[in-house]
Formats: sequence, C-alpha cells, structure tokens
Amino acid sequence: MSIQALYLQKRMAALDAVRQVRNGDFIIVPTGVGEPPALLSALSEQRRDFEGVKVAQILAMRKYAYIDPETVNHIRHVAFFYGAATRAGGQAGWIDFIPGYFSEIPGQIERGQIPADVVFSMASTMDAHGYFSISLGTDYTLAAIAKARAVVLEVNPNVPFAYGNCHVHVSQVAALVESSEPVLEVGLPKIGPVQEAIGKYVADMIDDGSTLQIGYGGIPDAVVMQLTHKHDLGIHTEMIGDGILTLVESGAVTNRRKNYLPGKMVATFALGSGKLYRFMDRNPALEIHPVDFTNDPALAGQNDKLIAINATLQIDLLGQCGSESLGFSPYSGTGGQSDFVRAANRSRGGKAFIVLPSTAKNDSISRIVPVLSPGTHVSTSKNDINYVVTEYGVAQLRGKSAGQRARELIGIAHPDFRAELTGEARRMKIL
Repeated sequence: MSIQALYLQKRMAALDAVRQVRNGDFIIVPTGVGEPPALLSALSEQRRDFEGVKVAQILAMRKYAYIDPETVNHIRHVAFFYGAATRAGGQAGWIDFIPGYFSEIPGQIERGQIPADVVFSMASTMDAHGYFSISLGTDYTLAAIAKARAVVLEVNPNVPFAYGNCHVHVSQVAALVESSEPVLEVGLPKIGPVQEAIGKYVADMIDDGSTLQIGYGGIPDAVVMQLTHKHDLGIHTEMIGDGILTLVESGAVTNRRKNYLPGKMVATFALGSGKLYRFMDRNPALEIHPVDFTNDPALAGQNDKLIAINATLQIDLLGQCGSESLGFSPYSGTGGQSDFVRAANRSRGGKAFIVLPSTAKNDSISRIVPVLSPGTHVSTSKNDINYVVTEYGVAQLRGKSAGQRARELIGIAHPDFRAELTGEARRMKIL
C-alpha cells in the first residue's frame, strides 16, 4: 500500500478517532500548544462514555470540558506541571500530579513507571516519505509513541515541520484527524521595572559566545531583551519562544561558537507566536529533540559557557528553591529548572541563574526567607544553586558556608526585610 493510501485509510473524524481509547487507558499529550484541540474537544464531548481514563500532560493550555470535577471518574487530568487551566483543580485535589524532572519523563515512560496506552498529539502535514513532525511538543511524546497501543495525530498545516528527532511515520499511527485552525499563540510576559533591573544584572554577566537556556516568564524575557547587542550566542534550551526569535533577528544568536552541536539551535517544545512557528518550519538552523536529550545535564553540560536562567517563587537562606508551590498549595511543577541548573554547573564556564523579585504582594512579603514556608515543594536543592538575582543584586552561593550564603542572600533582599532576616539567621545559629 502506498504512503498516501495508508494516510487516507487512517483519516477519520475526531469523534471516531477518540474511540481508539479504552476504559482505564492512560493518554499522553504533549507540552503546551502541542496539545490537539480537535481530539481533546471530541474526547470531552464523549467523556461520560468512558471510565477510569487519565490524560497526562505538562502545561495544559486550554481548559477543555473534560477538565471537570463532576466527571473525574470518567476522565481525570494528570499534571506533570500545573498551568492556568489546571492549577485550581490541582489545588482542590481533583487533578492528579506526578512530580519529576522533565528530563526523566521519557525514561519513566520507557520503564513503565508512567503508563502510555494512547498518544494524542498535534502534527505537521505528512512529507513525501510518510513522516509527520511533532515539533510543537516532542518532549516525552516520542517515548510515549514508542510504547503506546494507539497513536492518534491531529494533522494541521500550521504546525511547523521541524528537523531533529521529532518525527513519526504514518505506519506508526492508528488514526489521523485533519484540522486547519491556527496554532494557539502565547504572547511575551509583561516586563516591569523590577524585571528589567534583574535582567540587567544577569545580562551583564553573560559573555559573547555563551549558549543560553531561557525559561518562560517576565524576568527571563527581560534578560533576553538586554542581550541583542551580544555576539555569537548559541541556544540549547527546552523551550523556544519569541524572545529567542528576537535574538536571532538581532544577529546576537549565530550558534557559530557552540562547541556542542555547533551551528544548531536545540529545543524540545515551542511556545510563542505564529511568526515563531513559521520560523521553525524546515529551518536547518533549528533542531527539535526529545527532552531526555535536550535537558540531560550530562549532554547539555557539554556546551561550554552554558547559561541557565530560571525563576523561583521563594528561596531560603541556605539556597533551597521553592519554585512550584505556595506552601503546600501547588502552583506549577519542577519542569526543567533542576536539569539546566545542573547542566550549567557541569559546563566549562557555565553559569546557572535563579531569578526572583525580592518581594511579593506589594512589598509586604519577602521572597527571601529564613526557611521555606511549611509544605513548600523544594524544586532545586541548596547543593545546586549558584547565582541568585533580585532587583537588588547578585548573590553567589556555591562553595560558600551557610553563614556566607545567608549574608549573600540578605544582601539582595528588600531593604525592609534585611534586619528581620539577619535576626532570624542568628536565631537559627547560621550567623
């Protein structure tokens, strides 16, 4: 049978395609905009026809009707990372949570620690050789495709056909659904004076020829906006977004001085504008790979001068980062923060930055605290953290004693809280 005949044989309506799902199945969905809206809407419409089905994903972008406390016995969402669509359900307890390092999810799927009965994913149109690109969210999805009983793709011409290890052959697919809606666009976060000040401190410490990993958020993007005058930067990151596209367009990113995969930008998922998605299409300067490649600290750390920029919600005086919960109440997830902090620590000339405003709630709460709030999920350990940056400066922690760390961190806290923090450090016998 020809490739095109095979394609036509597997093409069907979304309501029919979701019938690949059986009761008790565990469905894997890619990160962010890699989620297939037609398939998840059809699954939502039929959710009461199923029992005991779970849908697992990092960062759901839309609150589909199946994300519903009234029907969790039929279909329940499982988060590897909470976002706006799932946070309230996680905090209320009717959305499940699987903690873990982003880089290790593919391995957990391969070992059967995380099931993968069915995969739902967005995909590009098929090329002449029968391959689709799952460029918007390759992450753990490729590992799930290798294990799944049924792979269902939502084929959309607006999904870029990217290069790298991000391809699925039509012979691997059980069902295909066609759609043509524009891929969901996500704008850049708002940057205020605090974010800008933090961004300047970080940007001043980034040398020409560095390779960047940039997380999502106002502060990482504030750093990016102050790097347009740099030269020969490289990209090895988990997320490619419009901030990176800005650096490419400014000429700051060339990838020429990368010693690991020179000449290539590397990422595992995309989150941005239609302009970004068009930039990704058949671009030989960009490769999309699974997250156990992009985020593996031993591999990413082979980049010399690797710069990792990630945000946290709270940090204690020893340097423990609580980046994913507000006390015991979940807010996001571990993601790739720890992966890239460790990668930058391995890198020759690398620097790992943890960035945060010094305060929250209109300067009424310090984000630098003596101890993390009770129940806080520790995202990155005190042993891994090096540079911590607020709008008041940079603290450098690795190789320093508990007392030296406390002094460094108190020095970049909001001035209104420094005396209180000093007193608490003394009470705790740190100072």
